Amino acid sequence: MREQTPHPKRVFPTPKTFYRIAATMKPQTIPTRPFTDQRPGTSGLRKKVTVFQQPHYLENFVQSTFNALGGIRGKRLVLGGDGRFFNQQALQTIIRLAVAGGAAGLLIARNGILSTPAASHLIRKYGLDGGFILSASHNPGGPAGDFGIKFNIANGGPAPEKLTEAIYAESLKISAFQIVDIAAVDLERLSLSRILETEIRIIDPVADYADLMAELFDFDLIAGLIADSDFRFLYDAMHAVTGPYAEEIFCRRLGAAPDTLLNCTPKEDFGGGHPDPNLKYARRLVDIMFGPAPPAFGAASDGDGDRNMILGAGFFVTPSDSLAVIAANAHLVKGYRKGLKGVARSMPTSQAIDRVAARLGIDCYETPTGWKFFGNLFDAGRLSICGEESFGTSSDHVREKDGLWAVLFWLNLLAVKKLPVAEIVTRHWRDYGRNFYSRHDYEEIDSTIADRIMEELAQRGPGLIGRRCGRLQLTVADDFSYRDPIDGSLSCNQGLRLLFADQSRIILRRSGTGTSGATLRLYFEKPENDPAAMMSETQTALAELIDLAEELTRLKELTGRREPTVIT
Repeated sequence: MREQTPHPKRVFPTPKTFYRIAATMKPQTIPTRPFTDQRPGTSGLRKKVTVFQQPHYLENFVQSTFNALGGIRGKRLVLGGDGRFFNQQALQTIIRLAVAGGAAGLLIARNGILSTPAASHLIRKYGLDGGFILSASHNPGGPAGDFGIKFNIANGGPAPEKLTEAIYAESLKISAFQIVDIAAVDLERLSLSRILETEIRIIDPVADYADLMAELFDFDLIAGLIADSDFRFLYDAMHAVTGPYAEEIFCRRLGAAPDTLLNCTPKEDFGGGHPDPNLKYARRLVDIMFGPAPPAFGAASDGDGDRNMILGAGFFVTPSDSLAVIAANAHLVKGYRKGLKGVARSMPTSQAIDRVAARLGIDCYETPTGWKFFGNLFDAGRLSICGEESFGTSSDHVREKDGLWAVLFWLNLLAVKKLPVAEIVTRHWRDYGRNFYSRHDYEEIDSTIADRIMEELAQRGPGLIGRRCGRLQLTVADDFSYRDPIDGSLSCNQGLRLLFADQSRIILRRSGTGTSGATLRLYFEKPENDPAAMMSETQTALAELIDLAEELTRLKELTGRREPTVIT
């Protein structure tokens, strides 16, 4: 596979319209007071829109990021987001702050629409110093919805813990920020302008990313599959950021009909929907794929374009199985024919990928949840493909998970194998064994109750080691920690694990992506090597683990919930 090395200080793309010089003005210093709730999580800072709309809230966080970076003077950044409510206002604020700080250049997506993987690619391709991505990913949007902001560093990946902690420390002591009072920058037209020391370029957000996909995948082969009258597929952008990308790649470059695309107009409130590509929230697509005469292939992506859901006719591919199938078949796809350096998964992700790595004789790394933990492995050349169970999969072409990349990989694979999605997966199970796997989400529960459930299991678990729980014997009960093999950093408290002698697992962790209450996620996994048992229904196969988890956590009893909010 080709090396993906950034090109230091490569010139920005040249726009086709005008160049103007803004009038000179001096930055203003505005006194402010700290907010105590600006510690970034695994995906940056996420809060309700109304929180970000507080005077100085966004300004404080951005200035704190500049301070943690040692200043922004002379640096070049990319700016963009998923188009959700408040994105436009936030972009204008960041522009004014960056100009005041002496940024050398801003590369801004037209209309502020920029997917997270595309932002990562732009940072790497043009040798930028980083960038701000405005998104709350798969969370709902609109005036009463969520907003988010995160900073990606020069390798294109999310800020590591060392930087996010430095940002938080700066946010607790900030006393002022610098800003310039200028008219709103026109984000609708491709253009070049200069304001004080800052060169501002409004660019096509899709072209560079689409070109990269054409390098990695065989577009001629995929176009042939799409042209086949017996093959139909649907892609649901969920009224989020990938709509323009899908139109360019699937329709204009691969020849798909416009009715292949669902919900491809980005909307500030995602059309009133929840832009999370799973069986619950991508309901229209799921109903079609499990209905009469379904298409051969269906897929969806989330708010900022980094997640994916893969469906066949009447068949759901779990993200863990998708990752394993992708890794096992990477040699069939143009950009990965030279083989894989290694693979990785987040700790809660099923061990299906481990089976593939063992067969291929390559390393398989287990990391905490959060894409930033894969970055060091990629940069050290140890990793080619990785994924998380939360519908995220990607490779070393960027430093973010990439929803459209996964969809194109599956289309390329379907074009090569000429088999239905379900047949590809079931053949994989027969070859490697199956890992029954499911995630149960309990969203927006009381934080005090969530803490109690976690604490009680952490205390009780070690005392059960060696005991039999029905047919299961517990061998490990711990809170997962991770020592980064590249920089030696230690990350603790990454999720409670109950590991059993037959390699079954129960994982419990508190998600960091919500903005209201707490989200507890329970993960269940059971390996199965008997071909006769592999076609069992997933929840039935995992029933013993599910019942045991309720017995040990009393989650339903303590929360008053009869069932999870979402099961995937």
